[in-house]
Amino acid sequence: MPHSTRTAKGVLGGLAGLVGLSVVAGVLVTATVTPAIAVTGATASNAIGLFEALPSNLEVDRPMEPTTIYYYTADGVPVQLARFYDQNRVPVTYDGVAQVMYDAILSSEDKNFYKHGGVDLLGTTKALIDNLRGTSTRGGSSISQQYVKNVLLQECERGVSLQDEERTEKLEQCWLEASASVGPKGIQRKLQEMRFALQIEKEYSKNDILLGYLNLANFGGTTYGIEAAAQRYFSVSAANLSISQAAILAGMVQNPNSYRIDQPTGSMYDSETDSWYNSADDGYAETLTRRNYVLERLLIDGKISQEQYDASYAEPITPVLSSPPSGCGDAGRNAYFCQYVKTTLENDPAFGATEEERRDNLLRGGLDIYTSLSPSIQQAGIDVMDNSFAASIEGMDFGAAGVTIEASTGRILGMVQNTVFSEEEALATTPGYSSLVYAADYDHGGSIGFPVGSTYKLFTLLDWLEKGKSLNERLDGKNRRFTKMSCDGSPVPFTSDVANAGRVGGYNGTPMQFTAGSLNSGYFAMAEKLNLCDINRVADRMGVHLGNMGKVTDENVPFNVLGDKAIAPLEMASAYATVANKGITCTPRAIDRVIGPDGTDIPVPPPSCTQTISPEVAATAAYALEGVMSGDGTGTASRTGDGVPLIGKTGTHNDEQTMMITSSTYATTAVWVGQANGFLDLWDFYSYGNNLLNLRHELTPAMQRAANDIYGGDAFPGPAQKLLVRPMVDLPDVVGMSQADAVKRLEDAGFEVEVTDPYASDIAAGVIALQSPGPGQVYGGSTVYISPSSGKGATVPNVAGEKPADAVAKLQAAGFSSVSLGTCSPGSGGPDGSVTSSNPPAGTMTAKSTPIVLNYKKQTC
Repeated sequence: MPHSTRTAKGVLGGLAGLVGLSVVAGVLVTATVTPAIAVTGATASNAIGLFEALPSNLEVDRPMEPTTIYYYTADGVPVQLARFYDQNRVPVTYDGVAQVMYDAILSSEDKNFYKHGGVDLLGTTKALIDNLRGTSTRGGSSISQQYVKNVLLQECERGVSLQDEERTEKLEQCWLEASASVGPKGIQRKLQEMRFALQIEKEYSKNDILLGYLNLANFGGTTYGIEAAAQRYFSVSAANLSISQAAILAGMVQNPNSYRIDQPTGSMYDSETDSWYNSADDGYAETLTRRNYVLERLLIDGKISQEQYDASYAEPITPVLSSPPSGCGDAGRNAYFCQYVKTTLENDPAFGATEEERRDNLLRGGLDIYTSLSPSIQQAGIDVMDNSFAASIEGMDFGAAGVTIEASTGRILGMVQNTVFSEEEALATTPGYSSLVYAADYDHGGSIGFPVGSTYKLFTLLDWLEKGKSLNERLDGKNRRFTKMSCDGSPVPFTSDVANAGRVGGYNGTPMQFTAGSLNSGYFAMAEKLNLCDINRVADRMGVHLGNMGKVTDENVPFNVLGDKAIAPLEMASAYATVANKGITCTPRAIDRVIGPDGTDIPVPPPSCTQTISPEVAATAAYALEGVMSGDGTGTASRTGDGVPLIGKTGTHNDEQTMMITSSTYATTAVWVGQANGFLDLWDFYSYGNNLLNLRHELTPAMQRAANDIYGGDAFPGPAQKLLVRPMVDLPDVVGMSQADAVKRLEDAGFEVEVTDPYASDIAAGVIALQSPGPGQVYGGSTVYISPSSGKGATVPNVAGEKPADAVAKLQAAGFSSVSLGTCSPGSGGPDGSVTSSNPPAGTMTAKSTPIVLNYKKQTC
């Protein structure tokens, strides 16, 4: 609705045409309103025929109404979150309007309303005479006719797109066409208005028409309908309007934008003096004059007493303005959840086939939207945000967001953010203000996500388990160059060093250990045995996408394993909820129910849930993720301490972005803290004395604990035993191989290798002379100890039965430099004696310097 003063600008036609139409109209007024008066002659007959040919079927559609978003309290009471409108209107029933308001509008606009059949004979005749004279008038229409005019105006305005660049001009044209009162078009409009008025009088009761008019009429600016007007100008309901207030509002309908009282600097403009008037300074003089006229009509019609008139007349105009709620800015600390709902209504085809239709439904559809927001979970997040998270921090673009969802449905239970919500351009670059919804993706609030760090390791873990690999398989997780990454059979170049938190060098361990300790090098060791493309496909299958909604091409690069992708926290919450929900992914949603303006339910998309991973894989992944929240796991700082079993995962991207995700079997919480735009080391910044890297552990347990208070939590299903068994594999024989070849072969087979001190052997120096364990079936990932030959060994020869002197000579000839006789057993062996054994025994490979002791027997020792 244009805000300028509405003034019809008729165009004078030819005098003959005006006279002719005026005669027709005059006859028609008489014929249609007072049929008892005899109407004779060809002119009357032709006029009536012309009148009957006019359309009579007026479709009285519902008026444009605001859409209201609600959430429920714990007791099931709906609470208004926000309203959106093109025309601020609050329809009321007949009993919702004070009787004095009805009296005021009828006394000033149509005192014979309950007597005529839809057309005010005298008023219409006057209008036609004015038309003949070439002057414009705003009088001459009954309430029924004014109702018709407003219905037609409403339909014209509804046809003007909210996104039309010429919207203001077209709305002005709607008014001109609906209110034209000069010239042939003016007479034609009057005739059609009369025809429709007669029709609705047959179809609706007088009270329905009167109420319909008051619910439809404009009261200045975007204020439409008597209830919105009463709230806007006096902060009361229409049922509680005083006599003076009712008279002011009744006077406004003649020229709503001129008589409005919410513009203290003036609502009327004097071009001669270049000044505004009807302002607070002049006591809203023009509106006051109009009000007093209405009071006078009320007194004349006997609707108020002289005493009431005098008291009301003496009252100054004193507005008590209330700004009607509009948009998510009125949702306070719930604004970012509100914005998520709003953008869903604007973008989801379920709420309209086209962008224009969805926008129209939002601002004009009169919908009641009931959401999934849980006030207790939301408040828990707000409290921590207010007490621990600054809205802005000097030197960085500080951002933080937390979101909690119901695992089995995807319903969003809480969504909080550190900044102050604002869509004002003046605040767009002001630190601490933002309209972006950090927890969501671009289509649900304009944000593009953030690098999620090690929380993305979930998809490597799931791919590992889906390929039948064990949580207890041992891998070389030491920090090294990982050169065997591949994607669908093609090598993925990866020459960068991998860093672990705390500069840990890595270790030979299992996926179970790597998960609890969030070991980067351990996860790259897992990824080397997988397909990088498959890892990312697991994320795709679970509905996880880039926060920019595909506006930048997604690529498969090695650091995907560590979460370099910018993803919305809500998407990551959904992925972990899948694990908690036995492998079923439920798309996040915030709208539970939609009720149309007629009180009937409008279908909303049901929960979209799909089995994306098997229950046994989900259970086994949960088993590994429980380790993050227990013992020395990296997520223990976010434990809730309420006894509810939790899975979880930490995530840090280059100390620049942080995440923490926890989940019970019923609810999942994801928290992001970092640099909203760009990258800075969070170690250098603090909020309320707490380093930014630690803040996630303040918000996560608070929101998760609040969810646990409502939902509780069961024990997670036990893991699949086949995914816990440490696999047996073939250990190759590397004895006789060079040390370098032996190490490579063993490592290629997945074993960790330790090279011990050289072993005294008679084979060439450096060649592997000994391995432990020996070749055969062993546990995968076992450590294999290998010993290279020193080249200085020999095998102890068998000298048993030989004379001691001969045996010593034989050993010395074999290179052993230290040979001595040991124990002598008397009674046999002859006079020269006979060797019975050696130490080391015969056949032993040992160093030539090793002392050899010969035991022997002899007749006399």
